Amino acid sequence: MERRKLTKEDIDKVRDVEGFPLGTDEDIIALSDAPYYTACPNPFIKEFVEEYGHPYDEATDDYHREPYTEDVSSNKSNSIYKAHAYHTKVPHEAIMQYILHYTEPGDIVLDGFCGTGMTGVAAQMCGTPSPEFRRKYEEHHKEVTWGARKAIMNDLSPAATFISYNYNAAIDTGAFEREMDQLLDSVECELGWMYKTTAVGSAAKDNATINYTLWSDVFICPNCGHEIVFYDIALDNEGNMQPILHCDKCGVEIKKSKCKRAIDVRMDRETGKIQKFAKQIPVLINYSFGNKRYNKTPDKMDLGRIDKITQDGINEYWYPTDELIKGEKTADPINIGITSVNLFYTVRNLYALSAIWNRAGKSEYKNQIRFCLTAILMKTASRLHNVGFKKGKINLAGAMPNALFIPSILAERNIFQLVRKKIADILPVYSLKKDNQNYMVSCGSSTDLSSIPSNSIDYIFVDPPFGSNLMYSELSFIWEAWLKILTNNGKEAIISRPQKKGLSEYQTLFYQCFSEFYRCLKPNRWITIEFHNKNNSVWTAINEAIQRAGFIISYVKTIDKGQGSYNQQTATGSVKQDLAISAYKPTLGFIKSFERKIGDPAMVWEFIRQHLRNLPVAPDGDHDGKIDIVSERQNYLLYDRMVAWHLMHGVSVPMDATEFYRGLDEHFMKRDDMYFLPDQVNEYDQKRSVMELENIEMAFAIQDEKGAIQWLNYQLTEPQTYQDLQPKYLQELHQLRSEKMPELMDLLRENFLQDEDGKWYVPDITKAGDVAKLRQKSLLKEFESYLQMKGKLKVFRSEAIRAGFDKLWKEQDYKTIVSVAERLPEKTIQEDANLLMYYDLSTSRV
Repeated sequence: MERRKLTKEDIDKVRDVEGFPLGTDEDIIALSDAPYYTACPNPFIKEFVEEYGHPYDEATDDYHREPYTEDVSSNKSNSIYKAHAYHTKVPHEAIMQYILHYTEPGDIVLDGFCGTGMTGVAAQMCGTPSPEFRRKYEEHHKEVTWGARKAIMNDLSPAATFISYNYNAAIDTGAFEREMDQLLDSVECELGWMYKTTAVGSAAKDNATINYTLWSDVFICPNCGHEIVFYDIALDNEGNMQPILHCDKCGVEIKKSKCKRAIDVRMDRETGKIQKFAKQIPVLINYSFGNKRYNKTPDKMDLGRIDKITQDGINEYWYPTDELIKGEKTADPINIGITSVNLFYTVRNLYALSAIWNRAGKSEYKNQIRFCLTAILMKTASRLHNVGFKKGKINLAGAMPNALFIPSILAERNIFQLVRKKIADILPVYSLKKDNQNYMVSCGSSTDLSSIPSNSIDYIFVDPPFGSNLMYSELSFIWEAWLKILTNNGKEAIISRPQKKGLSEYQTLFYQCFSEFYRCLKPNRWITIEFHNKNNSVWTAINEAIQRAGFIISYVKTIDKGQGSYNQQTATGSVKQDLAISAYKPTLGFIKSFERKIGDPAMVWEFIRQHLRNLPVAPDGDHDGKIDIVSERQNYLLYDRMVAWHLMHGVSVPMDATEFYRGLDEHFMKRDDMYFLPDQVNEYDQKRSVMELENIEMAFAIQDEKGAIQWLNYQLTEPQTYQDLQPKYLQELHQLRSEKMPELMDLLRENFLQDEDGKWYVPDITKAGDVAKLRQKSLLKEFESYLQMKGKLKVFRSEAIRAGFDKLWKEQDYKTIVSVAERLPEKTIQEDANLLMYYDLSTSRV
């Protein structure tokens, strides 16, 4: 397909598509690169599918794949992965393994939640893999057909689709690099003076280049009212952050969280409004002089230059001034006065960024230049830039991932240095061998993929938003304000209090998206859904939505993305591995027969035949010479899948479990408590004769709380962390629809103990220490029941009250201690020294 101009007539054709972004037609046209990428629902996708797709004909279709069972891992240190910071993404080499297994060269792959477009990169790189990836993949896959696949990528976020387009576009790298250098030289010639300083001890003026300036919060001492520069009191004599702070005037110990902030008052030049925001001042300049770097305290000339830039403002260049949307992540900056996008930057950095952004508009490579800028706009060029201190050394850590947190000490970096470094990071992306005929990018909701014909897609890979993990539209707002096109979040599939979306609303949106995926996918083809969330409720909701859409889940496997996200690395109870759900779309012939023979028991066995055909026969995912148990081949899960299929289609189940289990033995071959088709059993027998069976004892599913505890008792014969247990737990969780399941963490806390290394283990009732811990658990559980009661407590265990108060005191929940104490008889408090102490001290703190 040839490059063309997006017109208003083209836009009118898709204006009613769900998730149409918020922006003017002019801005959508300016950002788009049709037909490959449009900053709105792409009106050229149908043409792309008709030109490159292969029509589905069930009569001649001989496609067959078992679900991919290999362990999937990839390293996030890959230069392609690191080129641009986005909220989350799967490394393209991990996705390549799925695409190579499920597709052939030229097949069309769909990603309806494309994020940075790694699925598109993976599809294209199947034709030109790195030598290392090719060698590793061919070690375990004797039959592989290398060749580029084609990709359709869709996302609700204009920022995500812009990034996806740039990751997948083919351009003249040399010409782009020359254009970028010329533009930067031109802007630096105009504005480079802003990053000049005078070297300490030098008579010449402005003979050194600023690398970065540290800015510090200013607080008010609650004792003496003195303004405290946080930087001045934050570091100890060795240059490390101090855990305990003191006012540098009166010497009293203070807590940052208890101090009021000093306020800056400034008139906004654009609106004429008076703005109040948390005061920050420059405290240190790092500069280069000769070939060395030095630190200095800002001098009078440095401070005067900053004041001049601030007072003069930016007159000749556009920059975004969009008001922040109120949400969960935007609350932090709004609370300190950062109420619009421009306030996320120092005026100096905003000046440099806006100059480069506006100059780029005249370039043939405007989108590629702005792509480089979006890669620094939040992480390193804004006031979100955090710093760390260790033994006197300053670590330029960058912005906290997936947050809009303004640190108390931040780094204002030299924009020209940042952009030049980012060009070097991004050049490997543009140097990949890609073809603009291999991808399409569209911006809209996956609840409406009407531009994609039914039964036309060969494979789907998606990494959707899961529950409340990430607030995508909030976190992308800064990027999108610069792009002048915002997310229409009405169809954003997340759990969010500001958007008034709970688990039910999330599940409904998820179901609508997966119904569209089901419609687009060819029958007898596969979808892979990457899942990351620690909550059973989200896992269950997603499973139900996938099956309601018509898919049949076949296999669940862990996927290791290498280095975890910030939340995965730091959060207590976080999970460091994701799950890959493999599901397939039944054949048209089966669906028509099922609809024609509703209630016929024969269709039960036809369903099971189809399902067994799409299950792995003898997987050795770890390549350790052991066959993995395929729990989907066991009778209880086969029954569950059969029942779920009937229920999702509003049809009564034609037989009970007893009749079903008896019929399995009559119709299918049984090995090691698993069922096979006749042509599969030979393969299994052959492998079983030379390989051991892994985990044969674990032939039961987790369907209720009792089963979960049994499973945990078996698993914890060797102590394990929550992170180790959670992916395995979700793989085995097949919750009954009527069963209310506790979260895994609650099951662990109520029934097991944790050692000093954070590993959970089965309590030993012969050990006094374990007995004491179990008693404490029991007392706390009883105390929790008191919290649920209303009114005066007339019957209670004092030991449980003591245990509860002790826990609340450690959590600094003084208010609840007082509340419970006032519900107890006065005599109980007065005659128990421990309870009286907790009550009196808590009252003083409240």
